[in-house]
Amino acid sequence: MRVSVLDVGSRTVRLVVADAAGGAPLPVHTKKWKLRLCDRVAPGAPFDDEAVRLLVRAVDAAASTAGRWGSALPLAFATAVVRDAPNRVEVLRAVRASTGVALCTLPGEVEAELTFLGARRWLGWQAGPLVLFDIGGGSLEVAFGRGRLPDFAVSLPLGANRLTHEFLTGDDPPSAQTVKAMRRKVRHQLRDVGARIRWEGPRTAVATSRTCQQLARLTGEAPGRRGPFVHRSLEREALRRSQERLARLPVSERARLPGISAPRAAQSLAGAVVAHTTMKLMGIDTAEVCPWAVREGILLRHIEEGPQWWAGLTARLTDDPERADDPDDTAVPAPVALRVARR
Repeated sequence: MRVSVLDVGSRTVRLVVADAAGGAPLPVHTKKWKLRLCDRVAPGAPFDDEAVRLLVRAVDAAASTAGRWGSALPLAFATAVVRDAPNRVEVLRAVRASTGVALCTLPGEVEAELTFLGARRWLGWQAGPLVLFDIGGGSLEVAFGRGRLPDFAVSLPLGANRLTHEFLTGDDPPSAQTVKAMRRKVRHQLRDVGARIRWEGPRTAVATSRTCQQLARLTGEAPGRRGPFVHRSLEREALRRSQERLARLPVSERARLPGISAPRAAQSLAGAVVAHTTMKLMGIDTAEVCPWAVREGILLRHIEEGPQWWAGLTARLTDDPERADDPDDTAVPAPVALRVARR
């Protein structure tokens, strides 16, 4: 049996087709479409017609690709770039009407839960009590737990692209005062979450997302071409030095550094500030960099609980126009969103 998952992120639309037999999602084909929606749609701004057209075309191509590789329509979700758009409902409806793919937006807390599951499966039970942080373009997800799924999960508006738009569109490189103001905001937003994680006392810290992978490479870890089974970590002190280095450089020079791709160079400083502040407030010296995240979490839940899990998750998409105007209803049924809080 093959199953596929489609992730609409702030920069790419990424498809993973996996063999689901045997209890583990083993990838057989991956493909991405570089839409760079974050360059077309500012955080919290509506999608224009051109952005919708590009998204529809990419999702349609992904559905066709999944079919050629023996999968049904992909389990498709969009992150904060779509979730925060005022016309999100219209965007989701346009995609579904044109492609047949029921694209949905998951609440950030559910993204955190699924990412935690992916990390737990990758690291195993020997990791013990686990804290995870995932830095996306629009949001930061944090989760902590001792079991298969987290006891605590939260999503904060501290994505690297969001903070770049808010603080880093002026001087290049930015002034020390600008970087300090950005760090102050991150610290204020994370203060209570950091205190909770220190109280929980995790044994293992995990960082996921492309941002964290690139920061690990910047601090001296192995390049991605060596594969997912090479151990990589983020050291807080090394990250602090890299953050200071990024702050001194204009965007054009950051793109020449190891691990910093040209499309992500502008937001690399904001990502480093979020990662370092997160680790500092949580008392984390070292975080393992995990290649599995939300996509693998979705595949694992599908394998473990069957197709009815995803069907229930997306049951309230856009069928009822009045219900579709309620952000909670268009994203996920209430019982699922509340499950994290009860654990």
